[in-house]
Amino acid sequence: MRAVHGLLAWLALGALAAPGLVWAQSGDGDDTLTPAAQLQSSPLLQENLPKAVEGQLPTFVSGDRLSGQTDGLVLMEGGAELRRHDTVIRADRLEFDQATNDALATGNVLINRSGNRFEGPELQINVETSQGTFVQPAFSLLKNGGQGDASRIDFLDEDRMVAHDARYSTCPRTPGQKWMPDWLVRATRIDIDNVEETGLAKGGVLEFKGVPLLGLPLLSFPLTDKRKSGVLPPTINIDNISGLELTLPYYLNLAPNFDATLYPTLMSKRGVDLGGEFRYLEPSYNGEVRAAFMPSDRLRDSNRWGYSVQHNHRLQEQAGVRLLGLDSPVGLRLNLNRVSDDDYWRDFPRSSTSLTSRLLASEAVLNWGRGPWSVEAGVHQWQTLQDVEAPITPPYDRLPSLAVRYARSDARIGGLGGWDWSVRTEATRFRADAVAAEPDRQNGTRSLAVGEISRNWQTPGSYVKPRLQLHAAHYRLDTGLMAGSQSASRVVPTISVDSGLVFERNASYFGRNLTQTLEPRAFFTWTPQRDQSLLPNYDSAANDFNFASIYTENAFGGNDRISDTRALTVGASSRLLDPSTGAEVVRVGIAQRYLLRDQTVVLPNAAGLPGGDPLRERLSDVLVGARIQWDPRWSMDANVQFNPKVRESVRTTLSARYTPSKYRVLSAAYRLQRGSSEQYDVGWQWPLNDLWGAPVRTGIPGQALGAGQWYSVGRINYSVPDRKVVDLVAGFEYDAGCWLGRVVLERLQRSSASANQRILFQLEFSGFSRIGSNPLKTLKENVPRYQYLREEINPPSRFQQYD
Repeated sequence: MRAVHGLLAWLALGALAAPGLVWAQSGDGDDTLTPAAQLQSSPLLQENLPKAVEGQLPTFVSGDRLSGQTDGLVLMEGGAELRRHDTVIRADRLEFDQATNDALATGNVLINRSGNRFEGPELQINVETSQGTFVQPAFSLLKNGGQGDASRIDFLDEDRMVAHDARYSTCPRTPGQKWMPDWLVRATRIDIDNVEETGLAKGGVLEFKGVPLLGLPLLSFPLTDKRKSGVLPPTINIDNISGLELTLPYYLNLAPNFDATLYPTLMSKRGVDLGGEFRYLEPSYNGEVRAAFMPSDRLRDSNRWGYSVQHNHRLQEQAGVRLLGLDSPVGLRLNLNRVSDDDYWRDFPRSSTSLTSRLLASEAVLNWGRGPWSVEAGVHQWQTLQDVEAPITPPYDRLPSLAVRYARSDARIGGLGGWDWSVRTEATRFRADAVAAEPDRQNGTRSLAVGEISRNWQTPGSYVKPRLQLHAAHYRLDTGLMAGSQSASRVVPTISVDSGLVFERNASYFGRNLTQTLEPRAFFTWTPQRDQSLLPNYDSAANDFNFASIYTENAFGGNDRISDTRALTVGASSRLLDPSTGAEVVRVGIAQRYLLRDQTVVLPNAAGLPGGDPLRERLSDVLVGARIQWDPRWSMDANVQFNPKVRESVRTTLSARYTPSKYRVLSAAYRLQRGSSEQYDVGWQWPLNDLWGAPVRTGIPGQALGAGQWYSVGRINYSVPDRKVVDLVAGFEYDAGCWLGRVVLERLQRSSASANQRILFQLEFSGFSRIGSNPLKTLKENVPRYQYLREEINPPSRFQQYD
């Protein structure tokens, strides 16, 4: 009879050194259980044990029929099983030599080593050293769900093995003897290394649907997401500018804290582009360097190059900082970007790291802060890439700039606390070359001092916040002003008072209990007029007219123009709040500004000369805004700038988004800038299976296998005045469980007359590699709320496949 109904626990070496509980039993059928050790509680199961403990672990054996002798050979037949820490062996017949720890299993053999499972007819292994041979096994790897089979597997040690005449895939194993996954690697030999977490196929061929895609004498692939050096999958693009693009990246895992990637790219219409990237990470600094060089680009008949450097550094450990007596961290930020020519942004549209592809910033900045003090010094330069069809005025370079700020909050003044005050000083040298749009650009130095003091009196239902500002600037110019002087000064005070009330009441709408608020607001500002028409304009520009700027003192950003705004802004907003969570369900608002006097301070005209008409309209446009998120799946926004004089909207933005679940999102927007642009914008990610039946997710644990799942994904931006699509990203994704396919068409407008078009195609073999183009970055950047179909998860535990 089977022990415990046949259970026999046999202690190797006759002792148990590790804490735990083992029950010993004689083989005569006596069911008396004797405690051999005290059970000690543990907060979690240990994935790995110390090496010193592993050698002292017990070995458990069991079977329907058991025979043998103590410290000798044990024979188990019928449901034979051997367990030792992270190893389980099952078979019809199992021999175990306690003296040598050798095991021989035959008939329906299964071995589970740390969650990796192997099944076949015959296994010979040493339980202590993990060395052995498995004949004709099928295997399943835990970390990445890899499946495979081989004519023989040699276990070299606990973490390494060699599979001969092997097949490997991450597709789930189907019932039956004939397993033919959608994709697989065939190889004469596959070396598996669980320490390096890599596989190496020798004489390997990657097949998809029975068609060979890639064959190499050596094919290295990852078992996890761990970084490793080697050739990355090639990427292929079809581009209307470059023709066929073939990139064969090579990754260099130089150290745990820095790596490099080489990107040689062959462009059929242009030549070879040699690109590379280097990344580094240290406790006190980190950064990234990217560069590319294309010799003799046939598109422009010249050498093309570009580089980008990003570096962040904490200098508190450096000797020079200690000599200065600065015990707080000094930060260094480098951001360098340069390209060879003006056409680089249009010929290499995916290479720029700048938010504005035609304005490339290069800056080096030092900053320090301690308590209320902060200091920043730096140099800032721009490379402006000009377009004959749409020229832009380059910004002034700052060579150099030094700023010092002192700020206190909740300070006491005259025995009254709660005051916030600050003083900011800045000295900057501005330099720019003359351009056709502004031939009389004035280089010079600006010294600036801005003082501010404010206090907020607040109650649960109201607030009043007065603020006083003093803005002083002094200019010393290389060339004279129109009045003949080479220097000028300006001092402008500003007084403002921001105030508001908050009313609340319980309300119920459409059967839902809510908290409703009414929040009127009034903002008064007074800045006297100061003639600034002869002063240079280095960094001032008009603020966008919105709910944020209508409640501010200055109509301009920057420091060269301070508007003489003497106005009162009144508005009100109302919100519906969920009383249980505080979440905002609905918000509506309205605001309008009333000018008490004309605003005579204006910006220079397009040629950089004094000009422009004063603002005489007493009533500004009316701003109306609303946001509704009645259900977490739905959200709607509306913003309208309405001109009451002509009774029409000047600017309108309407948008809505529907997100019922993961991988399902629809968004739409309408944007109108009267007299300038009118556009419709639609984005989506949606499973097409919803249109013809219940969704089926192939290969997902716990769900039935099926035909897979199709997704449509994209974004379309349509210009009404031009009657054409401006930007288009649209395509399909197919999720088959163990592989994904993507086809995406991308069309991005480069200028009013031309666009960049390309087709992106990619096959992603789950847990293995990607082949083709790289549409994922394009989809993430262009499709609102796009989600990858493969999200990263935590590494699996061996206890998930313990049996």
